[in-house]
Amino acid sequence: PADTMPAEPSGIACDSYNRYEEDFDLCVHCNNNAVRISIEWARIEPKQGEFDQNEINHYKKVLIAAKGRGLKTYVTLHHFSNPIWFAELGSWLNMDSPSIFAKYVNKCVEEFHELIDAYIPINEPQVIALMGYTLGAWPPHIATYPKSLLVQINLARAHMRAYRVIKRHGNYKVGLVQNIAWFYPAENSNNPIDDTSANILNFMNNDLFMRPLHKYMDFIGLNYYFTSRIKEGKRDNLDDVQSDMGWWVYPRGLEKVLLSLKKYNKPIYITENGVADAMDKIRKAFIRDMLIATNNAMTQGVDIKGYFYWSLIDNYEWQKGFWPRFGLVEIDREN
Repeated sequence: PADTMPAEPSGIACDSYNRYEEDFDLCVHCNNNAVRISIEWARIEPKQGEFDQNEINHYKKVLIAAKGRGLKTYVTLHHFSNPIWFAELGSWLNMDSPSIFAKYVNKCVEEFHELIDAYIPINEPQVIALMGYTLGAWPPHIATYPKSLLVQINLARAHMRAYRVIKRHGNYKVGLVQNIAWFYPAENSNNPIDDTSANILNFMNNDLFMRPLHKYMDFIGLNYYFTSRIKEGKRDNLDDVQSDMGWWVYPRGLEKVLLSLKKYNKPIYITENGVADAMDKIRKAFIRDMLIATNNAMTQGVDIKGYFYWSLIDNYEWQKGFWPRFGLVEIDREN
């Protein structure tokens, strides 16, 4: 389908590779005390088993620049993109993928140590499986449930391996970052299927992946964007407040997801929460209302340690390209 093809290539994207000091100055200007960034596996290990010391030194400079500005560093080691050689080996369908990934993770911890305040091995493992292997919207554009399930199993194994590898080096903080939506039956629904559907979807979107890994995380990273209201077995969202991407804005859903995570008894960081809003019509109210929802969860005993808005600057939104504007800071693509 046409919507699985990228709208445009990323190119240098926001050029954070070179402009990281400018980015971190913007963090300080916005009164942030922490930054969430990623390290690119393909740069660190351009060929299997061969590590590029120049790139490792580059990332050391990046991390030192953040720390020098008083920013805590929350660092993701895999944020969707793979080295080409790893893709050619079958990517996450390869049963050896957890041990292949673990070697890269080991190198990162050997080199970066305490320059990283919190390690996030893999961003949104279930989204990788959903978008790449269930819906086929992202590379490798496969759409089969059995392969998607195998990918989820291998990503869970990879996270466990990464956790153990990192802990062998020291008691560094390691988190699992999940994109979790909230599903609930419509208020005026009399259909028992709606209640059942919401419960099943919440289980599959949350506990199915997280329960087996609860011993392998020091904190939970929550990426929250969506709530879906179910009516007559179908999605029936209100359209009162929407982002430019047509996503329904529902702060109460964030509160509900946070309460659902309380049972894990782990500290929680909201690692992503943001809105595509090119004209900044709703962004201010969005942030205010999401923080109120976060505070509501905290007053009910949820241990929330931090909040990262997504994103500091307008980003390349995968196959959507550059048009969705999530940034607190606008990027002028013409200049």
